[in-house]
Amino acid sequence: MSLAARRIFDAALEAADPGRAVRRHLVVENDGLRFHGNACRLADLDRILVVGGGKAAGAMGRAVEDILGDWISGGLLVTPGGSHMPLRRISLVHASHPLPDEAGIRSALRILDLLLAADDRTLVICLLSGGASALLAAPAPGLQLADKQAVTELLLQAGAAIDELNAVRKHLSAIKGGRLARAAFPARLLTLILSDVIGDRLDVIASGPTVPDPTTFADAAAVIAKYGLWERLPARVSAFLRRGLAGGEPETIKAGDPCFARAKHAVVGSLSLAMDEAAAAARALGYGVEIVSRELRGEAREVGRILAEKALRARAGLSPGERLCLLSGGETTVRVLGSGRGGRNQELALAFALQIAATKGIEMLSAGTDGVDGPTDAAGAIVDGDTVALGKKFGLDAARFLENNDSYSFFSELDACSDGSRHVRTGPTGTNVMDIQVILVGQAATTPTGE
Repeated sequence: MSLAARRIFDAALEAADPGRAVRRHLVVENDGLRFHGNACRLADLDRILVVGGGKAAGAMGRAVEDILGDWISGGLLVTPGGSHMPLRRISLVHASHPLPDEAGIRSALRILDLLLAADDRTLVICLLSGGASALLAAPAPGLQLADKQAVTELLLQAGAAIDELNAVRKHLSAIKGGRLARAAFPARLLTLILSDVIGDRLDVIASGPTVPDPTTFADAAAVIAKYGLWERLPARVSAFLRRGLAGGEPETIKAGDPCFARAKHAVVGSLSLAMDEAAAAARALGYGVEIVSRELRGEAREVGRILAEKALRARAGLSPGERLCLLSGGETTVRVLGSGRGGRNQELALAFALQIAATKGIEMLSAGTDGVDGPTDAAGAIVDGDTVALGKKFGLDAARFLENNDSYSFFSELDACSDGSRHVRTGPTGTNVMDIQVILVGQAATTPTGE
């Protein structure tokens, strides 16, 4: 395996650094605070509160503290367990992801309580990044944690897309779907967002706690029906959604509500920016670059096969010595039918490997920018045309592992048998702008310039 694909991926990670992203958009100058084309005088503020959550919340909070220092009165940020970022003025707590837990509920309720005292001389800075939907979990009145856990797990196992998942979560929440903005009103509200959603849709990122929500109870119910989950929902959730459909539960907060009059939003980091940096790194290593997609979605194993066919066609069209880097990014899904361990990137990579088996001059890295792929300690995997044959040599049937949703075990056992390194491990990166695939194609794909 070459180091080129990893170098290109690491360039994308650097571009997605949440601290750098915040500093590009939040600046103190001349006793004023400037953010994304807007400004306010610090003298007009009595308090600045910083709240929010997500995998990048700690690093984003550190950047805000560096910028505003003692102007910050306090606040609370929620991150996954294992994330450590010492902060001076803002409390940082841990909760569970992707399934919510009691710590997430307590934290979300603390944030709502903190905002009750916000007035028109308060600035609330809300920091949101991937994972915040699970980390900021406040069930709607009448629902319990177990209800939200069960619904989240059912939708994840069914392979629901993030916009579908969040359409349901918003309608079962006391904080999502614009409700945090209502709690903060009449304070000024500034939301800085590190996007982990295709198209950077503000109502989908973190389930849109500070923006108007265009979805309705009917949309949430349609998602449940699409995946045939009505009969498997907890009784309280089913009853709650049916009451909502009948107008018996309050809708999420819609455009035109007064609480949005003083609210501003800025996407400070995204997949697109990370992919641009990956492309620059590939060119520096001597590759031509083609962006396949910035909005990759679909079933992970099927996407892996499609990308493999794209790579095979690209290789067939190259001149001798020509090298090409195909880049894609987005977020696929996994429909869990087996009993194995894995994540969408590892499953995508294994399907890709099966499709290019015995083909020289193609390798692919697929990994999550958050450093975590499913319930595993890997960010993803890197494969080439020899991966499947090498597995067979050690008695590992790649197709059977894929069928059992057991991609993690395949790569772990292959690495152990061959003393290799097919798993991509970064540890939690403190950022999240979805997944990136780096495909290197050509006769010299594994010996790039500078290696």
